[in-house]
Amino acid sequence: MPKIIKDAQVQDDNWVLWRDSETLPDSAPVIVPLNLYLAHREALAKLGEVGVMLASDESPKALPADTLASLPVIAIDFPKFADGRGFSYARELREQHSYQGEIRAVGDIIRDQLFFMSRCGFSSFALPGDELEEALASLNDFSEVYQPDTRQSLPLFRRRSA
Repeated sequence: MPKIIKDAQVQDDNWVLWRDSETLPDSAPVIVPLNLYLAHREALAKLGEVGVMLASDESPKALPADTLASLPVIAIDFPKFADGRGFSYARELREQHSYQGEIRAVGDIIRDQLFFMSRCGFSSFALPGDELEEALASLNDFSEVYQPDTRQSLPLFRRRSA
């Protein structure tokens, strides 16, 4: 079974990432592309647990508001490690849509990004390769941050004066 980093631990990944946007999967738990989800919501709901994958050019605004809270996982695809739109999408999901479920980074992500992704709201990371234990350490690259993020709403100068 593949492994991921989730909630600051290496864990088994029981989700299947279904990248085919034409055909429906036959079992769950599965993460499907947004367009497949939008076209076949009812059929996918019958499978069981279904998550959605946003491509780098698909904003969270495209997700139906009435189903957002029921999605257990939203994966955000990074086609290239230099594509930063997913950082904004994760923050938007947490701050503007109050999404409480799992936000997973998939695609071309690298260890150096994990700390910053977690600050934006990502809770799991499907890294290529098998060096997850080493990558896990990068979630603690910095002991203190100046700017506010999705976990800490006050900047450092406000926390120091409190």
